[in-house]
Amino acid sequence: MIQEKERHAPHGLLALLGLVILLAGCVGVFLYGLQAHSALVVLGAVLGALGTVVCLAGFFIVNPNEARVLQFFGSYVGTVKDPGLRWACPFYSKRSVSLRVNNFESQKLKVNDHSGNPIEIAAVVVWRVADTAEACFHVEHYTNFVHVQSEAALRNLASRYPYDAHGAGDLSLRSNTDEIAEKLKVEIQSRLTQAGVQVLESRISHLAYAPEIAGAMLRRQQAAAVVAARQKIVEGAVGMVEMALKSLAAQNIVELDADKKATMVSNLLVVLCGERDTSPVVNVGTLHQ
Repeated sequence: MIQEKERHAPHGLLALLGLVILLAGCVGVFLYGLQAHSALVVLGAVLGALGTVVCLAGFFIVNPNEARVLQFFGSYVGTVKDPGLRWACPFYSKRSVSLRVNNFESQKLKVNDHSGNPIEIAAVVVWRVADTAEACFHVEHYTNFVHVQSEAALRNLASRYPYDAHGAGDLSLRSNTDEIAEKLKVEIQSRLTQAGVQVLESRISHLAYAPEIAGAMLRRQQAAAVVAARQKIVEGAVGMVEMALKSLAAQNIVELDADKKATMVSNLLVVLCGERDTSPVVNVGTLHQ
């Protein structure tokens, strides 16, 4: 495993000043060799000047939030992260790697959730390169690797949890967004560690039933909502009937036997739980007629 080694390259302006001085010295030696009629001195000055010109190829620029991976004939030398004009051996290859934060949104994937229902799901992943050596040498095209592995992790996560929770305390893709997002981040990070990539955030951006079952699932959700609403209505109606009977008994307004209480409970439940307004009936006879 190749790990990142940070390398501090000399500042480019200092290196440029040194090369200019060296080149001026070579010119002076060359003129001296011509005056002295010394071919050896002239040759040395020419070779020194050529070497100085070759060294000019060692200059490179490092932008903010960027790194340069240095290689010497295939061997990893180090990574330069100091921004500005820098200089290194002209025979080093200098590969640029961005350290900026990246994000992408996956395609809408069609998968089966834990209950076997086909769903459509997509996610947004925020990431950056944390180890330039691993990103360059452990995987081929780390950007494409991030995209493919993120979609694979999203498929795997969607198959482990249901779209809707069927019991209290169960995790679901729709209800537990924060917990699912954290688990998705861990899942993606485990796949991208070998590529030197750090996952900063991942979150589901699209979640829906597949079109072929969307209508049926919508009716199911509507039925569940109706049942829940009815349950609340019945609970409230029972409480109101109980309160009415206790108030009548406490204030001695009227004495009701079991049959009269049953009739009263039935009438109150009809009034309180009915979907439509009830029509009052005026009793002009006795209580028993």
